[in-house]
Amino acid sequence: MATDRPRYTVSVDDELFKEIEDFRFKNRFATRSEATVELLKLGLQALKEQQESRQDEES
Repeated sequence: MATDRPRYTVSVDDELFKEIEDFRFKNRFATRSEATVELLKLGLQALKEQQESRQDEES
């Protein structure tokens, strides 16, 4: 299954790997890659919301 999307490799420690795998199976993602992408999206969204919240507090 070829893709035109960029790829890169990330190395994680055993504990983080287990957390990613637990998230993957709990949320029924077919692949580790899909689960990792979802975790990245969730993390980036949380950061964005945190930054917006800080800006609202400063206003």
